[in-house]
Amino acid sequence: MKHKGLLLLLAGVAIIGLMIYLIGPADIAKDLKRANPYYLLLAVIIQFITFALFTLRWSITTRAVGINVGKKHLLPMLLVGMAINNLTPSARGGGEPVRAYILGKYSRTSIESALATVIADRGLDTFPFIVLAIITIVSMILYFNLSPIWIISLIVAVILIIVVFFLALYVSVDDGAGERFANWTINTLKFFYKKGYEKWSLKIKNAIIEFQDSMRVMLKKKQVFIYGIPLSFLLWLLEILRVYLIFCAFGANVTIIVIAEVFIVATLIGMIPLLPGGLGAIEGMMIILYSAAGISPSISAAVTVVERLISFWMTSILGVACLPYFGAPVVKKLSEKL
Repeated sequence: MKHKGLLLLLAGVAIIGLMIYLIGPADIAKDLKRANPYYLLLAVIIQFITFALFTLRWSITTRAVGINVGKKHLLPMLLVGMAINNLTPSARGGGEPVRAYILGKYSRTSIESALATVIADRGLDTFPFIVLAIITIVSMILYFNLSPIWIISLIVAVILIIVVFFLALYVSVDDGAGERFANWTINTLKFFYKKGYEKWSLKIKNAIIEFQDSMRVMLKKKQVFIYGIPLSFLLWLLEILRVYLIFCAFGANVTIIVIAEVFIVATLIGMIPLLPGGLGAIEGMMIILYSAAGISPSISAAVTVVERLISFWMTSILGVACLPYFGAPVVKKLSEKL
């Protein structure tokens, strides 16, 4: 089990390699050589701006519950969390507990309060995603010749995300729902551990109470929504702009709308916990949809390779490079997840 994450990562890389082989490595290499480096540099700069804005948004939720940690310390925590999300098949959620763990240890606050700030931060991301996903589905139905199964799958995926989001929000603030969740967790422990679960019962209930208290504090802070939601929309727009700049580097004529549609669908695919960070599945979907929009397969592949080098591999490398900043316990946690 220890090497499962690494094997899945290699499987994702193998899928990408197969797609490049089928499209034609020579054609893709030719397109890569003629890419405008200035647009690519702008795309990289946009990525670093998004890191800064992600950090700023997280700092809003941490300050709301009285956790005072400087942004220069939050940034490496954020990058480590992103790296774990990328490198583990965990539906892009494996990095959040580690982020909370690091924040709790570093700020000497409870893990429950730290986790509340992380979940609230991810929750802010959900608002623009739902809006953009709905617009994307309507647009793709109108302009793409999609089969009914694809349309139904996209609609179901967005509905599931909305339902999970509101269920999580409900459990986070409602006393009765929190108690039911605590009881369910304790009963699950009883099933797996016939003895010794009693010592965890009180800890679980106290942890959920503290978590809910922290969530309620944040929900009452207007600045969390006033600044957090516009920041989230800006972050999504910058992510789409980054892809647009990469297309500009290859001289491809593609609209922002098409890029946004493909980006949202690829994000939905990436949430399926099969391969680390959706590796292989996301690339395949992006190439197929860009090609369906009239872009040549070689340029679609070249753009996808460069985009993922920036958003996936560069982010993962930076996150892993930040691990020594927090010491051996976090390194051990990451090795266990992989």
